[in-house]
This record gives sequence, C-alpha cells and structure tokens, in this order.
Amino acid sequence: MEQCLARRWSPQQIAARLRSDFPEQPHMRVSHETIYRSLFVQARGALRKELAACLRTGRTQRRPSKRNDMGGQLRDMVMLSQRPPEAEDRAVAGHWEGDLVIGKAGKSAVGTLVERHSRYVMLLELPHGRTAERVREALTAQIQRLPEHLRRSLTWDQGKEMAEHARFTIDTQVQVYFCDPHSPWQRGSNENTNGLLRQYFPKGVDLSALSGKQLDAIAHELNGRPRQTLAWRTPAEVFASAVATTD
Repeated sequence: MEQCLARRWSPQQIAARLRSDFPEQPHMRVSHETIYRSLFVQARGALRKELAACLRTGRTQRRPSKRNDMGGQLRDMVMLSQRPPEAEDRAVAGHWEGDLVIGKAGKSAVGTLVERHSRYVMLLELPHGRTAERVREALTAQIQRLPEHLRRSLTWDQGKEMAEHARFTIDTQVQVYFCDPHSPWQRGSNENTNGLLRQYFPKGVDLSALSGKQLDAIAHELNGRPRQTLAWRTPAEVFASAVATTD
C-alpha cells in the first residue's frame, strides 16, 4: 500500500486494485475509508505525514478545480459535431484529446494528449514557448511516433495555439476536431488529466524548465494508476493492448 501511495495512487484505486489482484484472498483487502483513516485520523510520526503528502491534492479536503479556456479565432475549423461516432463511444483506440497546461505568467506551457479509449497520457515539451508553430512541431513529432492505427483524430479547444492545425493534419493525416467555445467538458478526459497534472505543475511555476525526461516520468506515473472507468486496469495496460492490435 505504501508503495502505491508513493506513486500517488488514490486510496480508492489501491482498494479496488487489491480486490482485483487478490480475488481469493480476503485478508489482502482493505477499504479506501480505512486507508484514509490510517493516514489522517490515526496519523503518527513522519512516515505517515510523508504518505499523506502523496495524496493527489496534498491536503485532506477536496476543492473544486477552476480553469479558464483560452479562446481564439481559427480558420477552417472542423467542429466536434463532425467527429466520427467511434470516437464518441470510446470503443476504438486512437482518438486523442489535447490541450495546454499553462505556467508562470502565461509564458510557458506543457502540451497534454489523452487517448480517449485508454485514458493514456502523453506530455509535450515546449521549451521555446507555446506559439502555434511550436505547438504544431511538438504535436507532429509526438503523434508520428505512434503506430498508424492509433492516429485517428485529435480534439482540441479553439485556442490560438492551434492556428496551424491544417498543416498538422497535412503532415500527420490526423484530423483535428474543435470543441464549441467555453465547453471544456467536450474533451473531458483531457480536462480531468490537466487537473491531475496540477499536482505536479502548481500554478506560478515556469514549465519551460521541465525536460522531456521529467515529463515522461510524470506521464508514466499517471499511466500506472488503475482507473475505475477501465475496470481498475491502468491506462498503460489498456494502451499496450491497443498498440498490439492492428486493423
């Protein structure tokens, strides 16, 4: 349990994964309420304090997250209503949602990509800024590393960083679909992931200093957390199955 907390798994994820991994061993199970009580109600000593600090928010109370989407006027947008139905129901892998996490004074950013079927996360290094050109270059390089059957579509909001979306589509053969204005729920997997990433990227931090290796380590940690929406499998496990599947 302590190893899972150190990897920032939530108590609910730990409890569910124990039931999945040890179905015939009831003594290996513990409720998430018991884990919380162990950390906060009966906390003793430095070790417990260190583990409690590994919880998602680093605090004992949950607060709703707030986020402002950055708007822009883009040309030749293909709207979300035209996205293939297979992307909507998440049955087929290869449909991605993307966005930026913004750093100190709005001058730095990290790109985020979440695969809708598996919730698998990839993070994009943007050391030279978040202009449309830089974002396109980073997106193109990341997408082209994927197997062809996992490059089906990309959903984004109408931020000006996607001004070069047409060239991105020409270079990658991946169509970009745009959300309606001020509708972050239309890319809900990505919005949820960005909220989780604030544990690693607090507001006011200069994100340009993060290396690709550091971003890969953070993505690896997120992809190793079991998810209730995946029947308590991890995004890495589900994505690996998708990588092994060909059309």
